[in-house]
Order: sequence, then structure tokens, then C-alpha cells
Amino acid sequence: MPPDAREPYDLAVIGAGPAGLAGAVTAAEHGLSVALLDSARQPGGQFYRHPAPATRAARPEALHHDWPAFADLRDRLKAGGVTCLFDHHVWTVAREAEDDWTIHALTEPPGDQQHSVRVRARAILLATGSYERQLPFPGWTLPGVVGAGGAQAMLKSGLVLPGRRVVVAGSGPLLLAVAGSLVTAGAEVPALVEASSYFRYTRHPRALAAQPRKLTEGAHHAEALLRHRVRPRTRHAVTEAHGTDRVEAVTVSRLDHEWHPIPGTERRIDCDALAVGHGLIPQIDLATALGCATRRTADGTHALALSPLQETSLRGLWSAGETSGVGGAQQAMAEGELAALAAASRLTGRRPAPLPHLRSLRRSRDRMNAFADAMAVTHAPGPGWTRWLTDETDVCRCEEVPAGRVREAVTEYGARDARSAKLLTRAGMGWCQGRVCGWAVSCLASSPDTAPTHAGAQTSAPDRRPLATPVPLGVLADLTSPDRQPASPPPASDLPPHPPTEGQPS
Repeated sequence: MPPDAREPYDLAVIGAGPAGLAGAVTAAEHGLSVALLDSARQPGGQFYRHPAPATRAARPEALHHDWPAFADLRDRLKAGGVTCLFDHHVWTVAREAEDDWTIHALTEPPGDQQHSVRVRARAILLATGSYERQLPFPGWTLPGVVGAGGAQAMLKSGLVLPGRRVVVAGSGPLLLAVAGSLVTAGAEVPALVEASSYFRYTRHPRALAAQPRKLTEGAHHAEALLRHRVRPRTRHAVTEAHGTDRVEAVTVSRLDHEWHPIPGTERRIDCDALAVGHGLIPQIDLATALGCATRRTADGTHALALSPLQETSLRGLWSAGETSGVGGAQQAMAEGELAALAAASRLTGRRPAPLPHLRSLRRSRDRMNAFADAMAVTHAPGPGWTRWLTDETDVCRCEEVPAGRVREAVTEYGARDARSAKLLTRAGMGWCQGRVCGWAVSCLASSPDTAPTHAGAQTSAPDRRPLATPVPLGVLADLTSPDRQPASPPPASDLPPHPPTEGQPS
């Protein structure tokens, strides 16, 4: 059984992806009592998402890049005495006093009803990752249209394909990985549609030279695509999806340098699925609810503003991974380790690692940050993407709010940001709480058609939502009741075992 919820842990880590795992095991190895919370039922996060045991996958690592890094963290997690609280959905974090934090989560143990859990800690490490950015277009609500990351998740966790003939579209390096995984798993990819140009990376020679590993990754994906005769179409975008009961074809248009579709360049491509995404958005709602300072990233999103040692503007709250900017798993691991070392130094009053190691870790982190900035600039959406939206195109899928209604809120009622547009149209009030439509609505509110020269990527500041996930009213009414015991963490033997070395995913 875990320690009583009334006794605080030294460090609570929220998120069991690369950053959270690195932070949790590092902190535990330096003598801290650590609780690791994640909404999934096993460690790995989105990047190292792997099949459930019921799938009986023989080689889950076959669909992952750099699996040994995850295997090392998983083994250290088993041996490190970390209290693993999986299937815990954190909905808010409260600061009671300095060195006194309370994490509120919902959990649903097998055979029981969902109930609330409170975990107390002296310090917190946020490693909540990111979610996909979607740019709506006519037909994007058809069955068979999935996020690029969603297609990757379907393949990694369920060993299923979104379709047999899958167009991969959007912008960002994730598209290469998704297309490569799909063709390797047996899907046909008739087109890889990239809205930006890979040649823009050449404007950042120092960042490229400092990250040869990234170039190797890119070459690996390119080799898989070349072997299956998949040729990327740069400066193109899917501007419409066609079909009745599900997607049957897409229209691909060439874009100018501001992402305006060029008339007369349309081409129709038959498919039975479309995997589309335009990069990732840091998931920082827990931090912004606390009032943490943010910064605007190079591609128009918002990330947390951090100190050189990964601390937010609130003392005792550290952050690592994509909450501070999207840069990949290796960057997340470096930041997680650095944050854990900083927290251990603060809490124990002694230096947990030699100075040369800390300096080396910071230099590595800074080099990867520079590459992440170059990547963000290269794939940043241009303001012209809103031109492929008709007034009838749903922007908010949950509340079925079309683009025309958002434009009306701007031109007729004076909306100038996502919040005012939400209050006037209900866009962002649905189940996803704006995670799917928020960025697009913000672009429309900040850059309406009446001012097309304004940079569409300059979105408004993120909302400060007190609740990060949907919460039953009974849980809110029960906040004054005594703390409840967290669900028992799985013993180390129940964590995912070593994968066999032979065989294929089945």
C-alpha cells in the first residue's frame, strides 16, 4: 500500500512519458520519496505508447524509435521505489503553502466507481506532454479522418491501421514517422502532404550540426518511405475531404509562402483514411490554472517560461518535456533529469550531482532546445490557412460551431480572442474543452478575413481553466471531506516485462 495521503511525498511527478519517467527515477535514485501519476495504465506516455498485454505483441519495440532508452527507464522505475499511481486523471493542483502541494485526481479501479484521490507533496514536476494541433477544413469531421498522432497511437497501442490506403498530411516531423510506421505495418500511403518546406531547415545550420542524431532519425524515416515509393509533397495541404459515410478522397492544393491555397492547383486523391496534424501544442492547463508565466513559442503556441533549472515562475513547481516546448523524447528526458536534480538539491540541501554532469546536461538541453526552435519556425502554420475554411465548415466539433459563426462574432460583435469568441459562440465549451478547436478559434479571432495580412499564428494567450479534465459535481462537493487513500500501486512485477528479442507484432 502507498503511504497515507496525509503524509506528503518529497516529489510528485505528473505524467509518465519520457520526461516524467526520467524525473521520477532520477529523484528516487537521489533519495526522494516520489509519487508518479499518469492517466494511462502503464508507463511510456504518448511517445512510448505500447500494446496492452491482451494484444500479445511479440515485439512492441518494433514500432518505436530508441526503445532501449525507455527500457532503461522502465527498469529503473521498477527498482527505484517510486509509488506508481497509474489510471489517475489529475484535474487540478492546489498550493496550500510553500513546500505543500495537493494534487487532486480521479481514478476508477476495476469493479469500483470513479472516486477522488488527493496526493500531497513538497514539490511537483509537471510532465504532462502535449496534444495535436488541428487546422479544420471542409470534411474533416468525416469518419476515417484521424489525427496523425492518433493514427500512430492506434498502431502502437492497438496494432490496428486507420485504413488500408491512408493519406498522411499536415506539417511537422511527426508526419515522417507516422507515414513510415504505416507503410511498414502494411498500409498504402498514396501521398505524404507537407504544408511547409524541408529546405527551410537549412536556415539553421548550427542547430542542425549540433543534433546529428535528429538527422539520422530523419534519414531513417526517409529510407522507409523511399523503399515504399512514398514521395513527400511539400508546400501542399489537404483543403477538403470527400465522402458520405466515411472519407473516400481528399483534395490537395498547393500553397504559397503564407499558406494561401493557389487556385487551379487542386488534385483529388482517393483514400479510405486520412491522418492529419499540424504539430503539437504544450499541455499546460494545470500550470496556467496556478498562474504560471508562459512564453510564446516560435510556431505561435504557448509554453511555460522556465528557469535554467526547469523551475516555473512558482517556487517548488518544476516542469519538463513538451510543456516547455516540443522537442522530442531525448530533450524531454534531459529536462526531466535536470528538473529532478534541481528539486533534489532544493529539498535535501545538498548537491545531488557533480557540477560537470550538471553543466553537460544543461548544454545538451540547450542544443536540443535550439533544434526545437528551428523545427517550430520551419513548420509554423502561415496565416493563409484560414482561406480554405468555408463559412459552413465546423471549427468546434463538440458544439458544432461553424467558421462563419466565429467570423460573425469577430466582425459583428467585436470578439478579439478565443475566450470572447467562446462566450459568443460556445466554441471550446464541449467535451474536449477546446483542445481540438482552441488554436483554430484563436486564429480566426486574432486574424479574421477582414484583416488577412495579420499573422494568423499569433494566437491569444491560453485560458486559465480551474479544471483540467471533466469532474463529477459530487467530487467538487466532497472537497471538504477527509482525504481518501489512493488506489494501491501495482507491484513491480506487474509493470510491463522485457519484450522478447525475436518475432513481430501480432
